[in-house]
Amino acid sequence: MILQRRNRITRKSAAIRALVAETVLTPDDFILPIFITEGNGVVEEISSMHGYYRRSLDKTLEEVAVIWAMGIKAVLLFVKANDDTKDNAGRESWNPEGLMQRAIKAIKNKVPEMVVMTDVALDPYSVYGHDGIVDVEKGTILNDATVEALTKMSLSHAAAGADFIAPSDMMDGRIGAFRNALEENNFSDVGIMSYSAKYASCFYGPFRDALDSAPGFGDKKTYQMNYANRIEAINETLQDVEQGADIVMVKPAMAYLDIIREVKNAVTVPVSAYHVSGEYAMIKAAAEKGWLDEDKAIIESLTSIKRAGADLIATYFAKDAVRILNGK
Repeated sequence: MILQRRNRITRKSAAIRALVAETVLTPDDFILPIFITEGNGVVEEISSMHGYYRRSLDKTLEEVAVIWAMGIKAVLLFVKANDDTKDNAGRESWNPEGLMQRAIKAIKNKVPEMVVMTDVALDPYSVYGHDGIVDVEKGTILNDATVEALTKMSLSHAAAGADFIAPSDMMDGRIGAFRNALEENNFSDVGIMSYSAKYASCFYGPFRDALDSAPGFGDKKTYQMNYANRIEAINETLQDVEQGADIVMVKPAMAYLDIIREVKNAVTVPVSAYHVSGEYAMIKAAAEKGWLDEDKAIIESLTSIKRAGADLIATYFAKDAVRILNGK
């Protein structure tokens, strides 16, 4: 049998496969989400995210030093607010002495070169667990009032030293409002990584357990996107870029690889993807059952996200991925 083309030639050894690989993961691809809680000396495993933890600020600083030494250069901060600080307006979110603001300052002091990204949404601070201010009588989320509150929150993060604010709320018009406010308040070097295409997904369940931020009534479908829609994601993303987003995000990642590719094809700014808590938990659970090889599943999953078009990947597997890539 004579063939003019034998495709298997470039697959015949590990060395050759590495030479011709189209997609290569490195530690530079990863953003590590970090959950911070009040207290001292606290390290609490999140029950629905086996092997992942909430830490008090002192323990968070230890973790940041570890991951910087590993080669992870970016963190995405989330805080678990105490119940007595929660209200409908999210006022604690722009408290200059709040946990998030203290965390930003402490991390930048500990590891000045670490890229600090901060979650911007009201759900951790809301008595109702929603990303925005609730009209209690109507049971609806107030868009414009929420944007005003989130703008205050964003400015407080910028003042504390954040490199990027990462609005995850999906309110209309918020990127333009944030960009204008940052410029007007001399924070022109603070970037915006917008959750541009954030879907109303069942895969967020463990995350809400981590921050005690599940909605107290209804759901988030009036502001997060319908998972049946594709074109809407492109429209949302293009609007965010026009309004001043420096990086755009698709969330979740693995069930939305087609959206990541569509967004990558549509924009010229970097594209990030969030490998969310439910996706993490599924791999962990299957591995614990012995149904798949955890390390291989981690690398294959993350490679698929990058192959789809993600320039950056926020993932709870960042530390594991670096360990595996380094052959440890």
